[in-house]
Amino acid sequence: MNEDVRNILLAGVGGQGILLASELLAEVLLLAGYDVKKSEIHGMSQRGGSVTSHVRYGSNVLSPLIKHGEVNILFGFELLETYRYLPMLRRDGAVFANTQRILPAPVAIGAADYPQDLEGKICHACPDTHFVDGLTLASRAGHPRTVNMVLLGALSTALDIPHILWHEVIAEKVPQQLLQENLLAFQLGHDSQFPVSEALNKESMYAGRE
Repeated sequence: MNEDVRNILLAGVGGQGILLASELLAEVLLLAGYDVKKSEIHGMSQRGGSVTSHVRYGSNVLSPLIKHGEVNILFGFELLETYRYLPMLRRDGAVFANTQRILPAPVAIGAADYPQDLEGKICHACPDTHFVDGLTLASRAGHPRTVNMVLLGALSTALDIPHILWHEVIAEKVPQQLLQENLLAFQLGHDSQFPVSEALNKESMYAGRE
Protein backbone atom coordinates (compact mmCIF):
# COMPACT_ATOMS: atom_id res chain seq x y z
CA MET A 1 0.00 0.00 0.00
CA ASN A 2 1.17 3.52 -0.83
CA GLU A 3 1.28 5.07 2.65
CA ASP A 4 0.60 8.63 1.46
CA VAL A 5 -2.71 7.63 -0.15
CA ARG A 6 -5.80 8.20 1.98
CA ASN A 7 -9.14 6.53 1.54
CA ILE A 8 -12.67 7.80 2.15
CA LEU A 9 -15.63 5.44 1.78
CA LEU A 10 -19.08 7.00 1.37
CA ALA A 11 -21.95 4.70 2.34
CA GLY A 12 -25.68 5.24 2.41
CA VAL A 13 -28.84 4.59 0.42
CA GLY A 14 -30.14 5.80 -2.91
CA GLY A 15 -31.75 9.23 -2.83
CA GLN A 16 -29.41 10.72 -0.20
CA GLY A 17 -27.23 12.62 -2.66
CA ILE A 18 -24.16 10.42 -2.29
CA LEU A 19 -23.20 10.79 -5.96
CA LEU A 20 -23.14 14.59 -5.72
CA ALA A 21 -21.26 14.48 -2.40
CA SER A 22 -18.68 12.16 -3.94
CA GLU A 23 -18.23 14.46 -6.94
CA LEU A 24 -17.82 17.53 -4.73
CA LEU A 25 -15.34 15.79 -2.44
CA ALA A 26 -13.22 14.57 -5.36
CA GLU A 27 -13.25 18.00 -7.02
CA VAL A 28 -12.18 19.78 -3.82
CA LEU A 29 -9.31 17.34 -3.34
CA LEU A 30 -8.20 17.89 -6.96
CA LEU A 31 -8.19 21.66 -6.46
CA ALA A 32 -6.15 21.17 -3.29
CA GLY A 33 -3.41 19.58 -5.41
CA TYR A 34 -3.94 15.86 -4.92
CA ASP A 35 -4.08 13.04 -7.39
CA VAL A 36 -7.62 11.68 -6.93
CA LYS A 37 -9.39 8.52 -8.02
CA LYS A 38 -13.12 8.01 -7.50
CA SER A 39 -15.09 4.88 -8.16
CA GLU A 40 -18.46 4.67 -9.75
CA ILE A 41 -21.35 4.14 -7.38
CA HIS A 42 -21.62 0.49 -6.39
CA GLY A 43 -24.75 -1.39 -5.41
CA MET A 44 -28.36 -0.50 -6.10
CA SER A 45 -28.44 3.20 -6.88
CA GLN A 46 -32.22 3.53 -6.96
CA ARG A 47 -33.93 5.22 -4.04
CA GLY A 48 -33.69 3.06 -0.94
CA GLY A 49 -30.97 0.71 -2.23
CA SER A 50 -27.51 0.46 -0.68
CA VAL A 51 -24.96 2.79 -2.31
CA THR A 52 -21.23 3.24 -1.77
CA SER A 53 -18.55 5.35 -3.41
CA HIS A 54 -14.77 5.15 -3.00
CA VAL A 55 -12.62 8.31 -3.00
CA ARG A 56 -8.82 7.91 -2.83
CA TYR A 57 -6.29 10.75 -2.83
CA GLY A 58 -2.57 11.37 -2.38
CA SER A 59 0.52 12.13 -4.45
CA ASN A 60 0.04 9.16 -6.80
CA VAL A 61 -3.14 7.07 -6.71
CA LEU A 62 -3.22 4.01 -8.96
CA SER A 63 -6.58 2.39 -8.23
CA PRO A 64 -10.02 3.89 -7.44
CA LEU A 65 -11.04 0.97 -5.21
CA ILE A 66 -10.30 0.76 -1.50
CA LYS A 67 -9.13 -2.56 -0.12
CA HIS A 68 -10.79 -4.21 2.85
CA GLY A 69 -9.48 -2.75 6.11
CA GLU A 70 -7.86 0.29 4.47
CA VAL A 71 -10.54 2.99 4.88
CA ASN A 72 -9.21 6.06 6.73
CA ILE A 73 -12.60 7.73 7.00
CA LEU A 74 -15.98 6.01 6.78
CA PHE A 75 -18.44 8.68 5.69
CA GLY A 76 -21.87 7.26 6.56
CA PHE A 77 -25.12 8.83 5.35
CA GLU A 78 -27.37 6.36 7.20
CA LEU A 79 -26.77 4.50 10.46
CA LEU A 80 -27.29 0.92 9.35
CA GLU A 81 -25.17 1.43 6.22
CA THR A 82 -22.45 2.98 8.37
CA TYR A 83 -22.49 -0.05 10.65
CA ARG A 84 -22.49 -2.41 7.67
CA TYR A 85 -19.19 -1.02 6.37
CA LEU A 86 -17.26 -0.78 9.65
CA PRO A 87 -15.11 -3.81 8.69
CA MET A 88 -13.64 -1.70 5.88
CA LEU A 89 -12.02 0.67 8.40
CA ARG A 90 -8.38 0.77 9.39
CA ARG A 91 -7.74 0.27 13.10
CA ASP A 92 -6.91 3.98 13.39
CA GLY A 93 -9.77 5.06 11.14
CA ALA A 94 -12.49 7.61 11.86
CA VAL A 95 -16.24 7.63 11.28
CA PHE A 96 -18.48 10.54 10.35
CA ALA A 97 -22.06 9.29 10.50
CA ASN A 98 -25.48 10.77 9.94
CA THR A 99 -27.94 9.76 12.70
CA GLN A 100 -30.74 9.29 10.16
CA ARG A 101 -32.43 5.88 9.94
CA ILE A 102 -33.92 4.75 6.63
CA LEU A 103 -35.75 1.45 6.93
CA PRO A 104 -34.66 -1.30 4.51
CA ALA A 105 -37.49 -3.04 2.68
CA PRO A 106 -37.62 -6.12 5.00
CA VAL A 107 -37.91 -3.81 8.04
CA ALA A 108 -40.52 -1.60 6.36
CA ILE A 109 -42.81 -4.59 5.69
CA GLY A 110 -42.32 -6.04 9.17
CA ALA A 111 -40.24 -9.04 8.10
CA ALA A 112 -37.20 -7.90 10.11
CA ASP A 113 -36.28 -5.48 12.88
CA TYR A 114 -34.01 -2.47 12.59
CA PRO A 115 -30.93 -3.17 14.77
CA GLN A 116 -30.93 -1.50 18.17
CA ASP A 117 -28.27 0.82 19.64
CA LEU A 118 -26.34 1.25 16.41
CA GLU A 119 -24.74 4.43 17.75
CA GLY A 120 -23.30 2.48 20.68
CA LYS A 121 -22.11 -0.36 18.47
CA ILE A 122 -20.43 2.04 16.04
CA CYS A 123 -18.68 3.92 18.86
CA HIS A 124 -17.53 0.64 20.41
CA ALA A 125 -16.01 -0.44 17.09
CA CYS A 126 -14.49 2.98 16.35
CA PRO A 127 -13.79 5.36 19.24
CA ASP A 128 -13.07 8.19 16.78
CA THR A 129 -16.72 8.52 15.73
CA HIS A 130 -18.55 11.77 14.98
CA PHE A 131 -22.35 11.74 14.75
CA VAL A 132 -24.24 14.41 12.82
CA ASP A 133 -27.98 15.11 13.00
CA GLY A 134 -28.01 15.77 9.29
CA LEU A 135 -31.76 15.93 8.77
CA THR A 136 -32.34 18.49 11.53
CA LEU A 137 -29.51 20.73 10.34
CA ALA A 138 -30.63 20.44 6.70
CA SER A 139 -34.13 21.53 7.69
CA ARG A 140 -32.61 24.47 9.56
CA ALA A 141 -30.74 25.40 6.37
CA GLY A 142 -34.02 25.54 4.47
CA HIS A 143 -34.42 22.17 2.77
CA PRO A 144 -34.16 18.54 3.99
CA ARG A 145 -32.53 17.57 0.68
CA THR A 146 -29.36 19.42 1.75
CA VAL A 147 -28.40 16.62 4.18
CA ASN A 148 -25.47 15.71 1.93
CA MET A 149 -24.10 19.26 2.26
CA VAL A 150 -24.45 19.14 6.04
CA LEU A 151 -22.47 15.91 6.08
CA LEU A 152 -19.79 17.32 3.78
CA GLY A 153 -19.45 20.26 6.13
CA ALA A 154 -18.89 17.88 9.02
CA LEU A 155 -16.36 15.86 7.03
CA SER A 156 -14.48 19.02 6.05
CA THR A 157 -13.33 19.41 9.66
CA ALA A 158 -11.15 16.33 9.17
CA LEU A 159 -9.55 17.56 5.95
CA ASP A 160 -6.92 20.30 5.97
CA ILE A 161 -8.38 22.09 2.94
CA PRO A 162 -9.13 25.83 2.71
CA HIS A 163 -12.78 26.68 3.28
CA ILE A 164 -12.86 28.77 0.12
CA LEU A 165 -12.24 25.69 -2.06
CA TRP A 166 -15.35 24.01 -0.70
CA HIS A 167 -17.39 27.13 -1.41
CA GLU A 168 -16.02 27.41 -4.93
CA VAL A 169 -16.86 23.80 -5.80
CA ILE A 170 -20.34 23.97 -4.26
CA ALA A 171 -21.05 27.17 -6.19
CA GLU A 172 -19.92 25.47 -9.41
CA LYS A 173 -21.92 22.26 -8.96
CA VAL A 174 -25.14 23.44 -7.29
CA PRO A 175 -27.87 25.34 -9.22
CA GLN A 176 -27.76 29.05 -8.44
CA GLN A 177 -31.30 29.11 -7.05
CA LEU A 178 -30.32 26.50 -4.45
CA LEU A 179 -26.84 27.80 -3.66
CA GLN A 180 -27.49 29.78 -0.47
CA GLU A 181 -29.29 27.00 1.37
CA ASN A 182 -26.61 24.52 0.33
CA LEU A 183 -23.83 26.81 1.55
CA LEU A 184 -25.69 27.31 4.83
CA ALA A 185 -26.15 23.55 5.19
CA PHE A 186 -22.42 23.03 4.64
CA GLN A 187 -21.59 25.65 7.28
CA LEU A 188 -24.03 24.18 9.82
CA GLY A 189 -22.44 20.77 9.36
CA HIS A 190 -18.97 22.24 9.76
CA ASP A 191 -19.92 24.14 12.89
CA SER A 192 -21.58 21.10 14.46
CA GLN A 193 -18.25 19.30 14.79
CA PHE A 194 -15.72 19.30 17.57
CA PRO A 195 -12.04 19.04 16.55
CA VAL A 196 -10.98 15.66 15.18
CA SER A 197 -9.01 13.43 17.50
CA GLU A 198 -5.36 14.01 18.26
CA ALA A 199 -4.57 10.72 16.57
CA LEU A 200 -6.16 11.84 13.31
CA ASN A 201 -4.42 15.21 13.45
CA LYS A 202 -1.01 13.58 13.92
CA GLU A 203 -1.34 11.82 10.58
CA SER A 204 -1.59 14.87 8.37
CA MET A 205 -4.08 14.81 5.53
CA TYR A 206 -1.34 16.42 3.47
CA ALA A 207 1.04 13.48 3.87
CA GLY A 208 3.27 13.16 0.83
CA ARG A 209 2.13 16.42 -0.78
CA GLU A 210 4.89 18.53 -2.27
